[in-house]
Amino acid sequence: MQLSHFQRDQDRRSGARHAADRTGGSTKTPGLVDGFGRRFQYLRLSVTEVCNFRCTYCLPDGYQKTAAPSFLTVGEIARLVETFATLGVEKVRLTGGEPSVRRDIGEIIRQVRATPGVGKVAITTNGWNLARRIDDWSAGGLTNLNVSVDSLEPDAFHRITGHDRLAAVMAGLDRALELDVPSVKINAVLLKSAAGAAQFARFAEFVRDRPVAVRFIELMRTGDNADYFDAQHVGGEVLRSWLEAGGWTPRVRDRDDGPAVEYVHPDYAGRMGLIAPYGAGFCDGCNRLRVTARGKLRLCLFGEGGLDLRDLLTGDGDRAALHARIVGALGGKAAGHRLAEGLTGDMQRLAQLGG
Repeated sequence: MQLSHFQRDQDRRSGARHAADRTGGSTKTPGLVDGFGRRFQYLRLSVTEVCNFRCTYCLPDGYQKTAAPSFLTVGEIARLVETFATLGVEKVRLTGGEPSVRRDIGEIIRQVRATPGVGKVAITTNGWNLARRIDDWSAGGLTNLNVSVDSLEPDAFHRITGHDRLAAVMAGLDRALELDVPSVKINAVLLKSAAGAAQFARFAEFVRDRPVAVRFIELMRTGDNADYFDAQHVGGEVLRSWLEAGGWTPRVRDRDDGPAVEYVHPDYAGRMGLIAPYGAGFCDGCNRLRVTARGKLRLCLFGEGGLDLRDLLTGDGDRAALHARIVGALGGKAAGHRLAEGLTGDMQRLAQLGG
């Protein structure tokens, strides 16, 4: 694979720093820290761009293949995760597209979980295959399960996703609870047509006796959803006000948590939460990096371009060079996204990287 002059120069500079870190007999590499002092222990790894849902906010026309599939293999994923783990990554989330369309997703989960240093293996899924495959995933070491459920009303779920499968999705979620998967969460996009007290109360009732966290995510502007965004975006304050009025209080965050602010209530086993990317300071505590299904490192969901890592993921790839390339890239990470300015980078649709 031909590398750009910038990338070759970056590799040389980073390689020198990496070699210096190994002097004195120590082989320990520094953690992943950017120019703003943010430390990255969390990797979001897309394993496919394919999705079998047609969600109105993401893929209303369904997945459209634009190139021959050449997604990372199990072996490449194993080498990639091992490298990130040696750099301090402790949590890996598998995303898509829809990761369960890969027949080898169970093996991927096992490989990631077996990686020294990785304590948490997560997956974000639309739940299509959840009931059939959660037993295998749990046995393989899955620790964190996120299921996208935008409504608990079958008609609304069908209208948003393009599929009448709410009952099957919820059966898979309940099976995960039976298996004692350590962390089970529901993701729901906050839409103007559905947001309101009735919607929030329905989800709250669902978690009254279930140890599940429901997080509402503000709709984000992408390259191809401008009209939909203008019609459906609603700020997270509508949920925050409802929670506070009902006696819900913010929960203390764990070190490797994502950007959600979660709320707890003494009368409920589960939690309610909000992911508000348009809120002030959203990027200040960023702790995650992303790699695409084709092996490009993305420093921000709404950034531009990406740094190719795949040429170093072969069986005889230069592991030190891979370390150096990843570490060197962090110097280019911006302080935050520019969504409030209407700038979405080259993010055309969330299925590209699973959000």
